[in-house]
Parts: sequence; structure tokens; C-alpha cells
Amino acid sequence: MRKTVLGVLVSGRGSNLQAIIDAISADRLDAKIGLVISDNPEAHALQRIAGWDIPAVVIDRKKCSSRQEFEERLVAEFTLHHVDLIVLAGFMRILSSYFISRFPGRVMNIHPALLPAFPGLDAQKQALDYGAKVAGCTVHFVDEGMDSGPIILQEAVPVLDNDTVETLSERILHVEHLLYPRAISLYCQQRLAVEGRRVKILAEKSKEGAKVQ
Repeated sequence: MRKTVLGVLVSGRGSNLQAIIDAISADRLDAKIGLVISDNPEAHALQRIAGWDIPAVVIDRKKCSSRQEFEERLVAEFTLHHVDLIVLAGFMRILSSYFISRFPGRVMNIHPALLPAFPGLDAQKQALDYGAKVAGCTVHFVDEGMDSGPIILQEAVPVLDNDTVETLSERILHVEHLLYPRAISLYCQQRLAVEGRRVKILAEKSKEGAKVQ
């Protein structure tokens, strides 16, 4: 059976990209990375795929005349590499309706908060400033809003009295590295059903049941 082809968008250090690579290597995720695109030529994420047979492209937004041109180049590359699911892994740009409409229900993101609380930048700082007792992370499908797409998985992380942005961020990141590959795996197994704002997780098919179908 053909593996699900992932296209990964990165901007920075790429720790979630590494978690995906590790999950694939450990056979916890039945997929392959068909392409990594960075909008930042200096992104450490690009170093993480050195030595792996993973194509990488840099599309520098600063060198594009417009957001439209930038996204058209993204679309062209993902189409060329026959990408099934686009995964945002620390990608620091908001994608427009033009891009989202080209891949409906096929763009996934992870956010370091329990959405709909604390969307946008600095979610961990938002949680601390608000006095939240529980933080966490959310994997969701991307729509045209700001961290507003249908929620796939969430996991809570306690906020400790002595937490700083750095310590809370690190604790959340550890959970992200487990949760994101799990959500991607559910997609690859065709076990995610979106009904309005709700994402239902379908039961895993038995081998016998799969053969019947």
C-alpha cells in the first residue's frame, strides 16, 4: 500500500520535524516525508534532514514580490512532489485562503495551548499572564482563521507556580513531540472524520475487516 506523503513547512529549529522523522524511523508512523519547505534559509530544521533522503526547498518570502507569489510557489512544490498531507512544524506564517483552498482538509498544525484558549503568538506567555492552572497543546486542521480549525487531539500540561515561559514551553514541547506524530498517524490510517467543527476518531480496522473491504 502506498505510504502517505507528508509535506512539512518549517521556519526555525524543527524539533517537531525531528519528532516526525523519529516516529517514522521507529515504525510508529506509516508515512514518508516527500518534501520539506522552509521560508527561512537559516532554519536549523534544514540541518536535521541532512543525511536523510528527504528533498528540501527554501522559498524565501522576502524574495517573493507578494504573498500570492510565495504561496503559489508553495503549492507548485507540494503538487510536484505529490504531497498528501501538509504539516506545519514551527512555520511562522499564516496561510491564506488561496493556499488552504488548494489542500482542503489536508493541512495540519500543532499549537502550544489548549485551543480555543490562547491562540496566536506567545501562547505559553499568554497562559502564564492569565494565571491559567492548565496549559497544553492542540493538533488541529488549518482553516482560514488564526488557530481556529477543527481540533484533532489535545493534551493538558499542568502550570506550576514557579513556571517561567521557558520551563512551561519545554514541558509542552515534550508532549507535542508525542501528540503530533499520533495525530498524523490517525490521518494516515484514514481514521479522522470531520463533521462541522468536530473531528471524530474512527475505530481502528482489524486486519480481517480491512480484507473484507
